Amino acid sequence: MEQSEKQAITAASEELSHHFKTLIHQQDLDSLKQLQHIILGRLQDSNAVLSHFNDYSENCFAEVSSDLSKNTRLLKSMKSDLDYIFLKLRSLKAKIKATYPDAFPDDSTIEALDRRPDLEIAQ
Repeated sequence: MEQSEKQAITAASEELSHHFKTLIHQQDLDSLKQLQHIILGRLQDSNAVLSHFNDYSENCFAEVSSDLSKNTRLLKSMKSDLDYIFLKLRSLKAKIKATYPDAFPDDSTIEALDRRPDLEIAQ
C-alpha cells in the first residue's frame, strides 16, 4: 500500500469519526456511560447475591441429601412390602371365593349396597 493511499484512508476515517461525533452530543454520551456504570454495579450485586445463594443451596442440599436417600430406600422397601401384602390378600380372596362363592358380592350387588354419594362427580 502506498503512502498516499494510507493518508487517504486516514483522512477518510478522521472525517467519518468527526461526523459521528457531531451526531451525538457529549452530554448524551456521558449520561449513557453513567447509566452503563449503574447497570454494571447492579449486575455485579446480583451476581454476588446469586453466588451466595448457590453456596447456601449447596450446603443445604449436602445436609438433606443423606436423609433424602435414606427415606427413598425406606419408601422403596415399604412399596415392596405392600406389594407382597396385596399379593397375599388377592390369593387369600381367590381361595375364599373358591370355597365360598357368595362371600364377595359381584359388581351389580356392590352398586345396590353402596348408596354413598360419589364425591368426584360435579354437582
